[in-house]
Amino acid sequence: MSVYKVVEIIGTSASSWEDAAMTAVNTAKETLRDLRVAEVVEQDLDLGGDEVLFRIKLSVSFKYQAD
Repeated sequence: MSVYKVVEIIGTSASSWEDAAMTAVNTAKETLRDLRVAEVVEQDLDLGGDEVLFRIKLSVSFKYQAD
């Protein structure tokens, strides 16, 4: 039997939501082991700066391993 933990992460990109998602997932992979699924929770645009910034919130799951 397996147990999975779910956390939310946010990625940003100046080029696309897809790039923002991959930035978030690749960064999460650096510290989380056995990532399983990433689900898009929310997409929005940050219009506050000189350029549009794509932001995406993901719900990611990974296999829980007790210490």
